[in-house]
Amino acid sequence: MKKLFILLFCFLPLTIFAQNQLNGYVYEANEEQKENPLPGANLVWLNTTVGTSTEFDGSFSLPLSKTSNQLVISYVGFKTDTIKVNSSKTIKHWLEPTTSLDEVVLDSKVKSTSRSYIQSENIQYVSSDELLKAACCNLSESFETNPSIDVNFSDAVTGTKQIKMLGLSSPYILIATENIPSVRGASQAYGLSFIPGTWVESIQITKGAGSVVNGYESISGQINAELQKPITDDKLFVNAYAASNERLELNTHFNTKVSKNISTGVYLHGNTHQEEHDRNDDGFLDMPKFNQINVMNRWQYTNTQKGIVTFLNLKYLDDYKQSGQIDFDPDTDKLTTNNWGSEIDTKRYEISGKFGYVNADLPWQSLGIQMALSNHQQDSYFGLNEYNIEHTSVYSNVIYNSIISDTRHKIKTGVNFTYDNYDEFALNTNYDRVERSFGGFFEYSFDNLKKFNLTAGLRFDTHNLLGEFITPRFHLRYSPWSKSAFRASFGRGKRSANIFTENQNLFASSRQFSILNNNGPIYGLDPEIAWNYGVSYLQGFNLFGRKADVTFDFYRTDFKNQVVVDLENAQAVSFYNLQGSSYANSFQVEVNYEAFNNFDLRTAYKYYDVKTDYQTGKLSKPLTPKHRFFANAEYKTELKNQSQWKFDATFNWLGEQRFSSTIDNPIQYQLNKFTPTVATLNMQVTKVFSSKFEVYLGGENITNVKQDNPIVSANAPFGTAFDTNFVYGPIFGSMYYTGLRYKLN
Repeated sequence: MKKLFILLFCFLPLTIFAQNQLNGYVYEANEEQKENPLPGANLVWLNTTVGTSTEFDGSFSLPLSKTSNQLVISYVGFKTDTIKVNSSKTIKHWLEPTTSLDEVVLDSKVKSTSRSYIQSENIQYVSSDELLKAACCNLSESFETNPSIDVNFSDAVTGTKQIKMLGLSSPYILIATENIPSVRGASQAYGLSFIPGTWVESIQITKGAGSVVNGYESISGQINAELQKPITDDKLFVNAYAASNERLELNTHFNTKVSKNISTGVYLHGNTHQEEHDRNDDGFLDMPKFNQINVMNRWQYTNTQKGIVTFLNLKYLDDYKQSGQIDFDPDTDKLTTNNWGSEIDTKRYEISGKFGYVNADLPWQSLGIQMALSNHQQDSYFGLNEYNIEHTSVYSNVIYNSIISDTRHKIKTGVNFTYDNYDEFALNTNYDRVERSFGGFFEYSFDNLKKFNLTAGLRFDTHNLLGEFITPRFHLRYSPWSKSAFRASFGRGKRSANIFTENQNLFASSRQFSILNNNGPIYGLDPEIAWNYGVSYLQGFNLFGRKADVTFDFYRTDFKNQVVVDLENAQAVSFYNLQGSSYANSFQVEVNYEAFNNFDLRTAYKYYDVKTDYQTGKLSKPLTPKHRFFANAEYKTELKNQSQWKFDATFNWLGEQRFSSTIDNPIQYQLNKFTPTVATLNMQVTKVFSSKFEVYLGGENITNVKQDNPIVSANAPFGTAFDTNFVYGPIFGSMYYTGLRYKLN
């Protein structure tokens, strides 16, 4: 690692003296006035052979020409434009689609992940190609190849994967589907597994404070998943998957054009696992039995003449999990001490829609309306602990976009309303409540299209339980030289802590639950409030004639109030308001390098310092490694006759992690203070036979790393020391899978 830093700092200053460049961004002209990038667009100086192509986020960098000031921009399916470039060295351009084309051969490379050099926010774009690098059966499994997101099992029985960003768990991340908050409230624990990977078109990951447009709940970052569009998705898509652990999945998409302006799609997902595995011989299933049926009907209306685009989504989910001891029979053992077991039965209905209008005469003026209605019902128990919740949610957001004076000064303003009705049963007690919030926001963006831009937002909300409060957010980007971006941000977040649904993995233990405060508005607790501050630096450069970039970022989350989840007593869990300080510091350095043609290497190192004042003193957060190293390698053969091979490998190394105290347990159930280090390797090979058909074969944790005895007191599940939450690494060992994809355009 030391040699790598020396190499980077040797080459970094050389970029300062690079030749004059034209930098810019190529977008698709659309009715929503969105900055939808066109990856792979061709740019060439007129009457020369000097050119380039855009990256995944639409950005490009091209040496200025001494013989021409006219730039030709082309992209298959779009009208070719020739623009005059004067003194400006940074441009943005929108290409109009065309209805008829001669045959065009497009030869360009599109990155599966990228960062923008131009936007003020620190956003990473993840394409559907990146999601195909692993067996991305659902959204929680889609981040295995991303160094910014940490993925691990939440416990040893439910098989649920949780994600973290900047050292903080998913409740502190605003997770949205097409910018509508979707994984929140009752769906917080398992909601990521309710979004199939094949439904996702792309993902945007925003570190730190997000936009005020999307609400006040975001603290450590935002994740937005854009879904496949019926008008652009394949007419028929099939993905079949089978794993060595006897997990089976099937995804099918059916899309059709109903009329000139209307398209619709039906998206089906099903998965099942019914086999019993106990590789560590502790008497418990290593992974649960489960079934899931997930259906979405998606409608899209587009009228280019009137500047209107509309989406309507209808969703239904039925998800069932059974876990526990091998001998557990739910018909005879449910909520008894015969055998320890758990069932989680979830049904979810959702209707969501988006309406967008662009003023044809004044295209910088647009209006957007977002609405969502959902009902989420979960009936479950964990041993002798019963937990049921029904959550009905209504969300609406109205957004108006315009400019002040000229397009360098943009504004967004609007109002939103949220309604949440919780009917919750836990610890033999009903916890029912209604939350209502109404807010307004204003966001100003300045972009001089050269070295500097900023986004500053402010929102005011009134909430029936949280009161009235203000949420500021600020992002700044400065480019001191070519292919560089220095960013700074700060922002405030506030949220209700749903202590039971967010920590329901703790029900799979013998811990006694206690809430130590009783004067707060929610469970007797005060809302969580935190400030997030961050700086990052992105630099692109050439290394041995190949493209490379390096990113450094540091973020700090400082809690002004937090609902502390205290596990330092091995027989209890306590929830209480923070008394003292709590913070999360995150540092990351990431290097991307095209080592040779069609071979991309991504490496990253992360350092976490996450500490909280508990009743027993200031301690680091349990099961959070201070050090993590990540590497991903991707190689593709040349595309010949629409056929090629793809090879992917991902390596993760996690440093030691602190266990919460087990000193109160009998000596045979006491654990060390720290975990061992963990290293895993995933690999996948894909054979593309044609544009319609491909097969893939892969393995997860192929080195067969496995945590021994992940369940404390597995031999006495109804004793005082039983706990399934000391999971720091893989439980099942190695797993291999195969699958096929078929597309009909």
